[in-house]
Amino acid sequence: MMTLALLAAPVTLLADDGSPIEVRLPRIEAAVEVDGVLDEPVWTEAVVVSGFSQYLPVDGRPAEDSTVVLVWYSPTAIHFGIRAYEAHGEVRANLADRDKIQSDDNIQILLDTFNDQRQAYVFGVNPLGAQADGILRDAARRAGMMQVGSEGAYEIDLSPDFVFKSKGRVTAYGYEVEVQIPFKSLRYQSEDVQDWGFNVIRRVQHSGYENTWTPVLQAEASFLAQSGAMTGLTDLRRGLVLDVTPEFTSSVAGAPVDEGWEYGQVDPELGGNVRWGVTNNLTLNGTVNPDFSQVEADVAQIQFDPRQSLFFPEKRPFFLDGIELFSMPNQLIYTRRIADPRGAVKLTGKVSGTNLALLSAVDARSTSATGDDHRIYNLLRVRRDLGGQSTLGAAYTDKIDGDNYNRVAAVDGRFVLAKKYALTFQGAASFTRRSGETTSAPLWDLRVDREGRRFGFNYSMRGIHDDFRAESGFFSRVGITTVAFTPRYTVFGKPGSTLESWTGSVSLLGTWDYERFVDGKIPNDPKLHLNSSFSFKGGWAVGGSFLIESFKYPPELYTNYFIERTDETGAVVDTVAYTGTDRFRNLDVVFNLLTPRFQRFSGSLFLIYGRDENFFEWAPADILFIFLSTDWRPTEKLRVNFRYDHQHYIRFDDKSNVGIRRIPRLKLEYQLTPSLFLRVVGQYDAYFVDELRDNSRTDDPILIFDPNTGAFNRTEKFRRNDFRVDWLVSYRPTPGTVFFFGYGSSLDEPNTFRFRGLDRTSDGFFIKLSYLFRA
Repeated sequence: MMTLALLAAPVTLLADDGSPIEVRLPRIEAAVEVDGVLDEPVWTEAVVVSGFSQYLPVDGRPAEDSTVVLVWYSPTAIHFGIRAYEAHGEVRANLADRDKIQSDDNIQILLDTFNDQRQAYVFGVNPLGAQADGILRDAARRAGMMQVGSEGAYEIDLSPDFVFKSKGRVTAYGYEVEVQIPFKSLRYQSEDVQDWGFNVIRRVQHSGYENTWTPVLQAEASFLAQSGAMTGLTDLRRGLVLDVTPEFTSSVAGAPVDEGWEYGQVDPELGGNVRWGVTNNLTLNGTVNPDFSQVEADVAQIQFDPRQSLFFPEKRPFFLDGIELFSMPNQLIYTRRIADPRGAVKLTGKVSGTNLALLSAVDARSTSATGDDHRIYNLLRVRRDLGGQSTLGAAYTDKIDGDNYNRVAAVDGRFVLAKKYALTFQGAASFTRRSGETTSAPLWDLRVDREGRRFGFNYSMRGIHDDFRAESGFFSRVGITTVAFTPRYTVFGKPGSTLESWTGSVSLLGTWDYERFVDGKIPNDPKLHLNSSFSFKGGWAVGGSFLIESFKYPPELYTNYFIERTDETGAVVDTVAYTGTDRFRNLDVVFNLLTPRFQRFSGSLFLIYGRDENFFEWAPADILFIFLSTDWRPTEKLRVNFRYDHQHYIRFDDKSNVGIRRIPRLKLEYQLTPSLFLRVVGQYDAYFVDELRDNSRTDDPILIFDPNTGAFNRTEKFRRNDFRVDWLVSYRPTPGTVFFFGYGSSLDEPNTFRFRGLDRTSDGFFIKLSYLFRA
């Protein structure tokens, strides 16, 4: 019966003249139950889109497994019904938490509600209806040592959460999914009659293929420009958009005392968020005392270079709403800088082709330099569409801390030329006042990307002055200039062959101290990377790189280092300033492996081995870096993730260990229902550093000068073994409505990985309650 109905419905046809494929959706005043069964009569009136083709790893080929999407809209919502046919393998489906469907077969619905071909809403569902959502933005394809397989020309940010309904079920032919997206959850144009950009991505896990409804070619610089369109949308009724989310959090922390264990006072806090849709395309948000939503400790990270800062993502719901509108080529706005806000207000949206994002926040006194002032943040981002996919933007940030301030003004743009080339630039200047003294400094950034099915390249040049400060943003390192050029070439296998594609690339990279670049000197750190990656049938991907590098001595890291000179008897005869070897040459091999998303297992391995710099002593060392991640799903409800990070430095002469850091992390989640799960996370951080010596020259002991006491202290062996366990019960029926109850405990022990003599150093309980009231 449904087959006859589908044949009778209007079916989309591909446009032969290169224009966007358009569909005209029926507007039907009907209500349906979202149950994953497309048996209501209204579905026989829906428009049908089909004819999917492969995008990754090889574009332009017909999809092996067919997909049929039914679409219609009511006055208050847009409805999708998806039939995904599986003739070549089994359906991969698990009961998953929100945004955790990447290991399953899934459907991703893209809605470019402003039809500007720059960013789009993403609504993803797996065969059981588990949800993932976020924002998709165009991005240049890149090839290098840090990735394997073909990379798509887009990025998806899963941080934002939107309210929508979905249900799904596995069927004899594959799976069937129903999705309802209310207009209340979307920003869109104010016109009476609208066209929206539209596409559907289907990820097939048994093959590793990614298929799209409209043909998308890797040779073009814009992914969204190749989407189709929904035309003639009329009388969309959002109604009053008013979301009120009160929050209650409470925590209590424990610590050891002489007589045992003691807990402090219970710390209850009230807060809340308000979201008001001023118009269809403008949203006003306010918050008082927002919760950090930190339901487990941040994942421990390993630094490749101690000069670089570590990045941790934003997690607070207030700051995540509309966060995509603050994006720009360099991260001048990083909302985690607002550490403990007492209150904040935000206006985001799009007006007459211009994106607008404004955020003002007042931080707690405890975060200020003196402890007596409130830090105040004012962050502004605007971006104007300039035909096609080109944009021109500006940003301004202002952080005030008592009599001190940091202000940054910037302009940026992105121009897409001849469909293949994308030019991105940004220029910025910072103005900083500290202790009555004001300094200013520049930042400049230029990137050129050429897309091509076979040949492409990425070129970038960025300079950040030593005095440039972006205290409302994030930069891993300042005071440097970097230049990189990476041409790449891709070969595709024949249909049905074991090798799907091969990409080879050469990366030429240079890093200068900023003034050294201005003076026209050679790079501090020149690098040549020879990269190769293979995509195989079934979803396997393998990559490798050969790294030839040179690093110049960074004196700023060793200002307090001194050398203890001894005579033949071992007696101390002198203490001299440390001056390291001017330059080391490195030679490393990189291996990268990505397994398919099997029904119950998937994994990845990233490994670096070779001769590299030992930053502890500024000497050559044999290094071994291992980053291993595995996902095991023994049942539909149980997920087990194991991650292991390993960093190892071995002295080149006597093969002794100078530094080892090992971080195994095990996470178990049991999904009782789509909204309720239990989670336990265990993370062990074992860190060892040997006594330091001048290993590249004299082998004399290294002393660390203490400017507070004037003493020169010999380094001693350092060992730290931290073990952290977090338990969590989470109930989240919809975004905004949550119940969290958790317990975390930190322990340490003298001997690594013995799990004997563990000493509890701290623990704590926390609870969070919030409820979304939607008008």
